[in-house]
Amino acid sequence: MQVFYCMKNLRKMTPVYIILLTVFSLFQNTSCKKEPIDYEFPDSTAITNSDKPRFIWIDAAGNFNDFANSKENIARDLTLAKNAGFTDVVVDVRPTNGDILFQSSVAGVQQVEWLGAWVNGVYSKVYRTATWDYLQAFIDKGHELGLKVHAGFNTMVGGNSSTLGNQGILYRDNTKKSWATYKNLSTGITNTMDQGTGAKFFNPANEEVQEYICSLLKDLAKYDLDGIIIDRGRFDGIQSDFSEITRQKFQTYLGGVTISNFPGDILPAGTTISNVIAMSTYPTYFTKWLEFRAKVMYDFMAKARNAVKSVHSKIKFGVYVGGWYSTYYEVGVNWASPKYNTSSYYKWATVHYKNYGFAALMDQMLIGAYASPLHVYGTTEWTMQGFCKLAKDKTKGDCPMVAGGPDVGNWDSSNAVSQDDENQAIVNSVKACMDVCDGYFLFDIIHLKNANQWGYAKEGIDLAVKQNQ
Repeated sequence: MQVFYCMKNLRKMTPVYIILLTVFSLFQNTSCKKEPIDYEFPDSTAITNSDKPRFIWIDAAGNFNDFANSKENIARDLTLAKNAGFTDVVVDVRPTNGDILFQSSVAGVQQVEWLGAWVNGVYSKVYRTATWDYLQAFIDKGHELGLKVHAGFNTMVGGNSSTLGNQGILYRDNTKKSWATYKNLSTGITNTMDQGTGAKFFNPANEEVQEYICSLLKDLAKYDLDGIIIDRGRFDGIQSDFSEITRQKFQTYLGGVTISNFPGDILPAGTTISNVIAMSTYPTYFTKWLEFRAKVMYDFMAKARNAVKSVHSKIKFGVYVGGWYSTYYEVGVNWASPKYNTSSYYKWATVHYKNYGFAALMDQMLIGAYASPLHVYGTTEWTMQGFCKLAKDKTKGDCPMVAGGPDVGNWDSSNAVSQDDENQAIVNSVKACMDVCDGYFLFDIIHLKNANQWGYAKEGIDLAVKQNQ
């Protein structure tokens, strides 16, 4: 069985996603009070599945070999998506290197010259030589086909380093090094630019970073888009950010307290998410730190929304988040409603953590329901249906549209499941997710193409729509 890895799996598979696939049983130990399995979930049957959107993501790097220089290939695959029953496409226009595939006049930004992608089993540079507007090509063809077109926007990233080379504003402009996140490593607090390869994150608490991102979003909002989906709108894991900027902001948040044992009173050097999950007691300021980081991201999302709406009020402002809420504090994000009292269920949440749930700032939310192909149905995390049900409960109706679904390419990296099981999981996932939330979301188009699984997506969509009309 072929397993295809595109660059985007690093986006969707946050560090906690990778770790927790193997430590699932530890999840239950993070709760001070276990969430009930049999929630009274909001009624998602009032609207039939035929009226609910079906999203498919189009990763930039994974699809660059096909789309970078060919409008014909774009037209071909959007037609396939339409014929399979998808109603919405999300086009990644700011990959993990932080460069762009749309027009902008913001200082320091640069059009994507090349992206690293797997081509015939070899990780290679794929160059863009075409001069036509990449995003506009998707908008033109998508709208012609009757598809809604959303722009996916990798947010808190400013560079990427790989065996192929370095890219992004953080590499082009040394004066921006202070924008990069500082991580609390076992070797000490370290700027991510001084670490090895991979995506290079910004510090979300840096106001210059926030202004830069909002300026880019304003230019993006000038397009005739149906929506903008914030991706990687988060911190770079539990070890981020421990810069002096963030330290001072946190101390101010505490009311002027000076933390003499920094970072130890927040998080000991080198602590990982698996270490945190295993903790019986937390350092002095750890839970307050989680609350503070959630506020940083809440405030940023409010700024980003205002930036978009100030240019184009009709564009839907939305976000992609991982469905594993029980540990999503790792990346500093509370995507729930303030009406969901997180501290009633999780010992890591303060009583004020709920105040920074940003669901009400969103017009739409895509939930990564990234469970194994063998776990389509259920009511808990790490089942596709459970992820979607729990997301609906946690958002409490604050976000009008919550859609969830699987990553159909990275859900079985150990090849433990047969191809037939994977195909059937695609079929089953559509109705399982749509029946309990407001839509369906599949990552990524490249996987359907590589494994020729369009027919299974269509079968699943047809069944979900016909059985719930």
